[in-house]
Amino acid sequence: MPQVIEAVLFDLDGTLADTAPDMALTVNRMRARRGLDPVAAELVRPHVSSGARGMIVAAFGIAPGDPQFPGLREEFLELYAENLCDGTRLFPGMAEVLDLLESEGIGWGVVTNKFERFARPVIEGLGLGRRAAVVIGGDTSPRAKPFPDPLLLAAATMGVAPMRTLYVGDDERDVQAARAAGMPVIVAGYGYLGDGTPPAQWGADDIVDSPQGIASWVRSRRAP
Repeated sequence: MPQVIEAVLFDLDGTLADTAPDMALTVNRMRARRGLDPVAAELVRPHVSSGARGMIVAAFGIAPGDPQFPGLREEFLELYAENLCDGTRLFPGMAEVLDLLESEGIGWGVVTNKFERFARPVIEGLGLGRRAAVVIGGDTSPRAKPFPDPLLLAAATMGVAPMRTLYVGDDERDVQAARAAGMPVIVAGYGYLGDGTPPAQWGADDIVDSPQGIASWVRSRRAP
């Protein structure tokens, strides 16, 4: 019999919120500084879940290990801090999902690899600062996803056993981290997903195509 879900943890970029507009704006500001044409948001969108690294690779074709990469990464972080929540919005239907969870007494929080100094202002900008039970960034615990540390820290902070804490993400690292933490995990099929291994091969418990699918999954595991 499936475990009853008592808490839900969300990845931020591509799961809870569509942060791609602000991430794309940042790399296009960088390109403008260099006299380059802007890149289409849809080109960089699949790489948003990989953070600054993914955006630099997508927008400039420069990967970690290239001598230019560290400087570009620092520039990206500096500029992104200026427009963290200008175009960022909750995915359609997500506000209703959060309302439902709260009405059922199910706590929720955010575990992201985005640095905490960026993640918290985004959550605040979305009007969720007082509602999220926990916000764990990529630098909050010693190791970020795909290690289980941030997920275990979040569950412990909420006082819920990992096996009763659902994690929802849109990257293979999310599934790996949840499995290592002993948490059930579903993939946000509406998210960014990247261009690597297909989500069906990640080993999640399910893939949902909308935030409403998350609510349905949790509802099927509510306590009687």
